[in-house]
Amino acid sequence: MGASPANVGTTQVIDPKYGLGSVTDHVVDIPLQPQFAKWWLAATGIALSVTLMGLVSALWLLYWGPGVWGINIPVAWGFAILNFVWWIGIGHAGTLISAILLLFRQRWRTSINRFAEAMTLFAVMNAGLFPLMHLGRFWKFYYLVPYPDTMGLWPQWRSPLVWDVIAVLTYATVSLIFWYVGLIPDLATLRDTAKRKWTRRIAGIFALGWRGAARHWQNHQVAYLLLAGLATPLVISVHSIVSLDFATAFVPGWHTTIFPPYFVAGAIFSGFSMVLTLIIPARPLFGLKGLITTRHLDVMAKVMLTSGLIVGYGYIIDNFTCFFSADRFEMYMARDRMLGAYAPVYWATLTCNVLIPQLLWIRWVRTRAIPLFLVSLAINVGMWTERYMIVIQPLHRDFMPSAWGWFSATFWDWSLFIGTLGLFCLAMLLFVRIIPMLSMSELRELLHGVKGARPDSETPVSQTFSATSSRKSDSLDVARLYGICGVFREPESLLKAVKSARAKGYRRLDTFTPFPVDDLPDALGLRRSPVALLVLVGGLFGAIGTFATEAYAAVFDYPWNIGGRPYFSWPSFIPLTFELGVLGGALFGFVGMILLNGLPKLYDPIFNARGFERASRDRFFLLVQQDDPQFDRDRVEQDLSAWSALDILPVPKDFQGEDTA
Repeated sequence: MGASPANVGTTQVIDPKYGLGSVTDHVVDIPLQPQFAKWWLAATGIALSVTLMGLVSALWLLYWGPGVWGINIPVAWGFAILNFVWWIGIGHAGTLISAILLLFRQRWRTSINRFAEAMTLFAVMNAGLFPLMHLGRFWKFYYLVPYPDTMGLWPQWRSPLVWDVIAVLTYATVSLIFWYVGLIPDLATLRDTAKRKWTRRIAGIFALGWRGAARHWQNHQVAYLLLAGLATPLVISVHSIVSLDFATAFVPGWHTTIFPPYFVAGAIFSGFSMVLTLIIPARPLFGLKGLITTRHLDVMAKVMLTSGLIVGYGYIIDNFTCFFSADRFEMYMARDRMLGAYAPVYWATLTCNVLIPQLLWIRWVRTRAIPLFLVSLAINVGMWTERYMIVIQPLHRDFMPSAWGWFSATFWDWSLFIGTLGLFCLAMLLFVRIIPMLSMSELRELLHGVKGARPDSETPVSQTFSATSSRKSDSLDVARLYGICGVFREPESLLKAVKSARAKGYRRLDTFTPFPVDDLPDALGLRRSPVALLVLVGGLFGAIGTFATEAYAAVFDYPWNIGGRPYFSWPSFIPLTFELGVLGGALFGFVGMILLNGLPKLYDPIFNARGFERASRDRFFLLVQQDDPQFDRDRVEQDLSAWSALDILPVPKDFQGEDTA
């Protein structure tokens, strides 16, 4: 029984009016539309103009050097590092939604994970620009990469700044892999649905020849889940390491142990606020209210409220620690934060991050788009001012009055920051117009489990091609056949047919489905996926290799006395060992999944099956291959008919030509 219009969205994570085919069409039609909406063209033009302004600012910076910024001594970090921390924080929500909520089997993540993952990638891309620019000579960046250069130098393994570089790069790489692995089945849908040849070819190349085979899904699901498991601690570690850039310094206001959890909570807080800022206008603009329901807004607002309370607690503890320590420099820093020259920044932070989010206790605010959008905007502003408060205010008052100074952002500070906002918006606008912004395969799987979902299209696959092509395939002799396909409407029927086929002695079987079907690999007799073992090997390789490299460089090749500590100070080697262990596991898992699935393989005889494109949409295919010892065409067709196949299709070995499609 479908939900009524009144309660759809408040209790459902997807509108049950959708069927497998219609939900696919709804999402895939957005990037396939030949016309661009006027609002999209206008928004893209504005975002491009702002991005170009940022590009001019960056070129000006490269020509004149960082002196065009307002940085000075003592405020040497300035806008560059505060914007880096702000963008990195925003980038946390995507991995949180995709990875952690996947592990906890939260169904509401399904409609928003792709969107949030893309946001993560673009935010991290922007974040990486600022430290590079701050180097002054960004082309010397490779000095931070651990390799034995000709001058015999190694990075300082015990420095959080080096940890930060590796952590952010690892996070960006794992996030990209995770995003792409989830995207592969949807690229196959895009390939199978597109009418324009160049779209089909480009999508086909990036889909790597994905066919939705049982083996594909088996390895894909293991890799996806393990990548989620690997990415989850990264959410915690990356921003914790960013916080150590501050906490390990002796600057009053920075030297505190509350920073790691405080930074992580702030990252989740700001990331969710940015997701809501983007999703709320996208819902009406792309007609996604049935897929991103009010239930999503409500749940995300609750997460934002919870993380905001943790952030507020962090503010209290930070000030409490300053006064409880009785350290006069810490107490002065706290008083200056509240009453000094930068006090407006502090109070703006409290207003936006503590007071305004309390409105989220009210259900009406959580479930109404406009109030929630305004609260999200306020939090975005508040998290930026918080970073301003953390980075700028402590630096402008050092231990000695002779080292005091003042920071004032210049036009070039602002123009570069605003330019990155334009770049972020431009990337998001292109993303929603080129790539399916919602995960279609996961939506189909979710929809299949929704009680009362409306039946899908009843159009049989046999009606998706002409009678001429049908007769052409029917006339093929057995030697030119790759196999016979049976098409089923539900996964349960397919699973039953597979079990029956195995019972009758068929062994050369394969299935092709629009989403993973439980028990299908076991029914087909597939072996357990070795992807998990590959991830373990890759993780050990990365971790052991990194630890050995750090120990060799720090103890033998480039011993460096840091405060009289032993050269082999192994605890300081752990952060990079962990980060690169995760990176090794992710890379091995990704490459292993691709190779074990026999990809890339842009052509396979199964693509010759007429109507096979519906295997990535709303139909379930069972293939009995011609080289099966039990294969007899008449007998196979009779068996498939007995197993309730809606269509029975011969699959030629060779391509029959597009004119028959």
